[in-house]
Amino acid sequence: MTVLPSFLLPRRGLTLLFLCALTGCTAAPVPPAPAEIETQTVASPEEGGAVSQAPVAPVAPPPAPAPPAKAKAPDWSPMELTSGQAWIDCRLDYREGDGEAISTPSRANLRHLLEPCRAGDVLRLRYRGKIASDFTALVERVTRMADGLGIGNRVLDLDSTGGQVEDAIRAGDWIGKHHWTLWVREDSVCHSACVFVLAGGDSRVLAGRVGIHRIIRLSSTATNREELNTELQAVYATVRAYLERNGASPLLADVMKTVPNRSLRLLTTDELAAYGLDGNNAAQDDLDRVQLLDKCGDDFMRRREAWVRAYDGRCRGGETVQTLNACGLQLRRDFGFPDDDCPAESPLAEFNAMSEPAAPAENAEPVVEGADAGPVPRPAPPAATAAEAAPAEAGVGG
Repeated sequence: MTVLPSFLLPRRGLTLLFLCALTGCTAAPVPPAPAEIETQTVASPEEGGAVSQAPVAPVAPPPAPAPPAKAKAPDWSPMELTSGQAWIDCRLDYREGDGEAISTPSRANLRHLLEPCRAGDVLRLRYRGKIASDFTALVERVTRMADGLGIGNRVLDLDSTGGQVEDAIRAGDWIGKHHWTLWVREDSVCHSACVFVLAGGDSRVLAGRVGIHRIIRLSSTATNREELNTELQAVYATVRAYLERNGASPLLADVMKTVPNRSLRLLTTDELAAYGLDGNNAAQDDLDRVQLLDKCGDDFMRRREAWVRAYDGRCRGGETVQTLNACGLQLRRDFGFPDDDCPAESPLAEFNAMSEPAAPAENAEPVVEGADAGPVPRPAPPAATAAEAAPAEAGVGG
């Protein structure tokens, strides 16, 4: 390295200053501070959350595509709903209650509960509890009965702190094939494995909090970190594939890994949108473009896209599900929906039997005028109770 004589140092400094003046030297940009991450402590991670305990095999190259499997025969064998509570209602205004409780999800009982919903062509299934095999069976049975009765619009009104990852994925895939709208009300949560159910919905209306953390492996034979990581890699590979085929971001699986299962990361409105968990399902939107263009026409598709953009700008982040729906219904009229030729394919088709949008809940935030307006800020969550914070039993995961 050449060392300049001391008498040249001031001149060199002047030269550098002169060059900076000519070229416009600026200081290196300071990276923005990361957005604040909101977490809360969970009471007992080992009792639930997002739990995985199914056997896993080593990750291998994907096999050749198999021929389509035959449709599974409906299972109406006797069962009890032990992981939570459920109700059926033919009304969408939950301020009037949640309808009739499902004591036993038998064929006869579900037919009795769903028969009155034929008139309005809509049902609302309220579920509060853990995500487990009986929850998945319940959603499947309600769907089959609704299909048989010709009830095309289905809303799953969900409140769950999590459960089994594998059951959540099975439920989400089923929901994704049978056109369900998912709600998480302001008095409800969707934590841990519940997030996978959320990913399957055609549309998601969220006012309650959504949280994630690491997947917990139960019944593992691992004796060290490396062996456990090998098992978890197989589980996370299944999760990524599931999220991707249902229009959610597979990056969510990587974020889950960073949150200890004794904690819970509460996702912001922006994060929910970025991970594809809020609003219209991106994968379903792509499918609709293919299927509806010929049936409903270019004008319908342009208005539908414009409604989605306006809804994201005006309505997302509302304080209550009732407020979000009222905002969307007002926009629906502005864009000429429900469409005369394609009413069932119009946005918020579950409200087609209503002549006017439901009034927002008292003290709700007003709708912001202007399609480019930002979302209404999500209010700070109340302090979580132990019951709300504890992950659900069964499958463990983020």
